[in-house]
This record gives sequence, C-alpha cells and structure tokens, in this order.
Amino acid sequence: MDMRLALIPLPTSDVERSKEFYISRAGFNLDHDVAPGNGMRVVQLTPPGSACSIVFGIGMLDPNADRIRGLHLVVDDVEAARSLLMGNGVEVSGVTDMGGVKYAYFSDPDGNSWALQEIPSGGADTADGDGHS
Repeated sequence: MDMRLALIPLPTSDVERSKEFYISRAGFNLDHDVAPGNGMRVVQLTPPGSACSIVFGIGMLDPNADRIRGLHLVVDDVEAARSLLMGNGVEVSGVTDMGGVKYAYFSDPDGNSWALQEIPSGGADTADGDGHS
C-alpha cells in the first residue's frame, strides 16, 4: 500500500501575510483559497516541483499552536535557491556543508521553519536504487 504525504497544515496568525510570503517571496504556487462557510478559510499552496502542499487558514488550526520546524525543500542548487529567496526579501542563513549535503535555513513570518537541502548527485539513492531501503 502506498502512503503519500500530500498536505502539511501550518499554523498562522495572519492568513494574508502568510499567503503573500509563500507566493511572492518563497515562490509557492496557489492551489486554492476558499471560504467554505462558517467563517472558515482554506489556503493551499505547493512549492514548485513538489507533490506535497502546505495549507493554512482560519478555523483549521489554533493560531497559537506550536510552530512546525524543520520542513525540508530539496533543491538541486542550494546557493541558487538561497539567492532567489534572498532576492525576494527572505532572510536565509548561510550555507552549511554537512559532509556533502548542504543546507540553508529560513522561517516564515510565524516562525514555521524550513531547510533548503542540496543532496549530491546520487546521494538520494538507497540500497535498492529507487528510494527504498
């Protein structure tokens, strides 16, 4: 049986600010922004090239819930991804090389934290060669 991670809910205290950050600064694509009723609002966005999306809104999560930490965006070139984000006004850490795997870190306006991760070519392979161990 396949189990695909498809959606990660993020707490936010300001939906419009988060929507602007993820679209205009982080470059995510807006999937939908709907208000199904009873004061609820659902905003779903997907990073370019990803099969997994994020969602936030009103009436979904407690805006004071613990922030999500350590979400990873796997990129081909961490320096290029870092430069793109910084060019859009996102504060991004310097690049750290952890034995060939490179990281840079940033957070959204609510403190949900992200890692840009660059894995060397062939580094994602595992025992059977197709991502399964």
